[in-house]
Amino acid sequence: MRIGLMGLGHVGRQIYGLALAQPDCEVVAVSDIGQPGILHHLLAKTLPKGTSVRLVGNYLEGKVDGKADPVAQTRLMAAERPEEIPWDLLGVDLVIDATGRFRSAEELAPHLDNGARRVLLSGLPEGDVDRVVLGGVNDGEAQSEDRIVSAGSASTTALALALKVLVDERPIVHATMTTVHAYTGDMSLQDHAASDYRRSRSGARNIIPNDTLAPNWVECALPAVRGKLSGFALNVPVGEGSLMDLTVAYREPAPERDVVNGLFAAAARRDPRRLAVTDDPVVSSDVLGSTESILVDMQGTLRSGGRLVKVLGWHESLGHARSILDLARLYAGLDSAAASG
Repeated sequence: MRIGLMGLGHVGRQIYGLALAQPDCEVVAVSDIGQPGILHHLLAKTLPKGTSVRLVGNYLEGKVDGKADPVAQTRLMAAERPEEIPWDLLGVDLVIDATGRFRSAEELAPHLDNGARRVLLSGLPEGDVDRVVLGGVNDGEAQSEDRIVSAGSASTTALALALKVLVDERPIVHATMTTVHAYTGDMSLQDHAASDYRRSRSGARNIIPNDTLAPNWVECALPAVRGKLSGFALNVPVGEGSLMDLTVAYREPAPERDVVNGLFAAAARRDPRRLAVTDDPVVSSDVLGSTESILVDMQGTLRSGGRLVKVLGWHESLGHARSILDLARLYAGLDSAAASG
């Protein structure tokens, strides 16, 4: 896969680092408005162990330890908007837009106009796009004809995976989720007038209640919970590592705590790439570097009042970056099958 990457922020750097070590992925071009030297410095601090990158002119040269030649030579460009990037001249198969700025089909369409076959959005969209695909939940619905696709978000995928395990066991009446989320790059370190009152407060000093779109999109991907889901977000003064707090209500008696944990342990054996479990007394810093979409904290599972079950699941952005590349790989396979069929 020849990948074009727009946005070399936190998730963009993680995508680059993961792709560097995977032989079927090549990031051929990166667009970001930052200074090349600073972008290179931040990228070098993010790369996984055993890889390195150097800046040579307008190119990033990435290497994996033990290999003499650069694994990837990536053109570095500065562009403000998708319409400014000549993807056709760069020969990319798809573009991953990780800027967080362009989220509507109208804003993302110029990637296609400039030569990309497909655009994968690293976050949740604004309005309708061709498809929102949450790995391990509705990826079987992906079609080769899809052009603008959202990979969801880390908290959305974690929520969907947890709910799928529970509703596959028995129907639910309602579920509510609070995502206890690390503060994000668009939040201020100090109080600063922003788009609303709470987001104007320091993300490094406060627990900030916030809205989340995750339940809306999970209902689209998982019809069994449609009309049964609500959610809220708390941004907390932690740089990385987030926690999903999910409470599920059943009409009939809820499964016992050990049964719930057994369901997740079985799901982890079936899909170890996306879902993991732990019985250790973990905290947020312990999950850094986890590449799964959710790490279920079995010590946090509770059964309450006979009909309620609470589940805790950890996640971080590296797992989301991995799921984005998995989605790119899924579509590459669909394209190959369509071409040969």
